[in-house]
Amino acid sequence: MIAIAWVNLVRLFRARANIFFVIVFPMVLIMVLGLSFGSGFVPKLGVAGGAGARAGELVAALERTGRMEVVRVGDDAEARELVERGRLAAALIVPEGYEGAMSGRSRVALPLLSRNEPSSLQLGAAVRSVVQQVAMPARAAAYAGDGSFDQRLARAQAVQVPGVTVSYATIGARAGSGSRTDDGFVAAASTQLLLFTFLTSLTGATALIETRRYGVSRRMYATPMPGGRILLGEAAGRVAVALAQGLIIMLGSALIFGVRWGDPLGAAALLLAFSLVGGGAGMLLGAAMRTEQQALSLGLLLGLGLGAIGGAMVPLDLLPATMRQVAHLTPHAWAMDGFAELLGRNGTIATILPQLGVLAGYAAALFALGTWRLRAALTR
Repeated sequence: MIAIAWVNLVRLFRARANIFFVIVFPMVLIMVLGLSFGSGFVPKLGVAGGAGARAGELVAALERTGRMEVVRVGDDAEARELVERGRLAAALIVPEGYEGAMSGRSRVALPLLSRNEPSSLQLGAAVRSVVQQVAMPARAAAYAGDGSFDQRLARAQAVQVPGVTVSYATIGARAGSGSRTDDGFVAAASTQLLLFTFLTSLTGATALIETRRYGVSRRMYATPMPGGRILLGEAAGRVAVALAQGLIIMLGSALIFGVRWGDPLGAAALLLAFSLVGGGAGMLLGAAMRTEQQALSLGLLLGLGLGAIGGAMVPLDLLPATMRQVAHLTPHAWAMDGFAELLGRNGTIATILPQLGVLAGYAAALFALGTWRLRAALTR
């Protein structure tokens, strides 16, 4: 039984393409998503032109936000080149007529060059907000009465207009000290773990079809080994593949990106439960399909489709209530809820027992169907 499981694991890493898709590709996605959606990354904003006092006030206002690193660049061409090369997330061009326009009543446009990336789009929204805040007192001063423009501008800036107070409440307990639940790498690592663990389990079902097609399974059945142990070995092999993929992502993200997975016992139990689900799904797919092409095509479709529905691509909190109910028809959503407890609320294995129970039910059903179908395929 152990030998069968070990052979399945060796076959996974023997193919060079699998090394990329199992090890390298998940880490690259975690890095890209983590840098794009948090993790303390401060985007760089280039500012070109504008050597006067009004431009200096605008740059100072941008720096005071703390949401960007302002970098002075030489001219428009240099700013465009730095944005295109990715050295700047965006660049704000201050035209020559900016000083006069701010002191008078004429309009002026400040071009903003940005990349089509989430961090750049967020930076653009922040820049537009600051520009409006700086421009409002200047526009008011342009239409004010007595005194020089600087005096009118000072009076306009000193005026305190009652604003709108926005109150908010944090739902759920915050994680304890040292937690990085607001870290983009945490969200990226948990979603990619579920996505790739299930996807690798399904695409790895081709190995089970090859075993049948080459007659290896029939030769094993011809040995004195009981048929039940052979089926158990194949099931253990499917779980080993899923568990290996999950451990690679869990340990790799912890070592490379500093992701903390919360309670070790709870994280291990959740990974094992989801690996059992993935192993059962892979066994059922490998037993039901006749060719490797069928298993690979359907495995990709189910792996990506169920991952998207279950919250491994789009956070469940962004979905309407009906879609969240549909999402919980998949094991991914229950596993996501479990990781949310562990990573966001300092949960333990006791707090994720409901999620573990549901995942265990999925695994039992899938393995029962997979064992029945594989036994029928091997003995007919």
